[in-house]
Amino acid sequence: MKKPMNYYLPIISHYLDVPYDDKPRRVRVLLPRDYDMYVEESYPVVYMHDGQNVFYSKEAYSGHSWKLIPLIKNSVDLPKMIIVGIDNAGENRLDEYTPWPFELQEEVESHGHPGGMGIPHGEWIVDTVKPFIDKHYRTKPEREHTALAGSSLGGLITAYMGAAYPDIFGSLGVFSLASWLSENAFLDFIDKHPLHPETKVYIQVGTEEGNEVDETFVNKNINQAYIDSSLWYYQTMLRNGHAMENIWLRILADEHHFEKYWADHFGEYLQFTFHDK
Repeated sequence: MKKPMNYYLPIISHYLDVPYDDKPRRVRVLLPRDYDMYVEESYPVVYMHDGQNVFYSKEAYSGHSWKLIPLIKNSVDLPKMIIVGIDNAGENRLDEYTPWPFELQEEVESHGHPGGMGIPHGEWIVDTVKPFIDKHYRTKPEREHTALAGSSLGGLITAYMGAAYPDIFGSLGVFSLASWLSENAFLDFIDKHPLHPETKVYIQVGTEEGNEVDETFVNKNINQAYIDSSLWYYQTMLRNGHAMENIWLRILADEHHFEKYWADHFGEYLQFTFHDK
């Protein structure tokens, strides 16, 4: 059996200033093993939210990472790529990953997080993080070689940024979209900001996404709320004329709001993103 050759280097950490925060943010970069050997070669880049959950289970919030290192090591049919994990803001993650204030203020005020910092967060990634990565590493900086992915609120900020910056991101991985926190504002924005026609969008949601934390925000069936959010996002893109072959919607029976399930399907997202490149 052919031995996989896509082994990866140790992860390189950077700390970048965030204009709306008082402390630098960790951004980690995973490179192909032979990155220093083939100095003329450049690579596509996959940017990922919730960087703490991306690489190592020992530091992941749930105790289970996205398992990207073994996935890429063993996926010899994928092109070599650079993975960039951007840490979240910890206790301020709710605010940072939501572009609009939460619609359900009476419930949300008890949590101390009004939401609405997603717009400057997206600007920081586009104006600071991506230029830094493109300057310091041999990337393919064009839209068609730049992917963005996240889960839950990370899926919300991913979907928002894909619409806000259609010429920057050519592929979106939207896992367990949590747009139900500000659904009307989200769908209105997506409707008014069509994607680049060639952008690929992978949407994955389980039928058992609800959890006790989410139920403290709203008084409705959270399992259905997650499914509805993904369906409405999908339908809005289709109404805007986005080609059906560039959207892959997956509603998966009995799957939960958990890194294991996002990890299980991340390889499918990468295949969808890179199969014709």
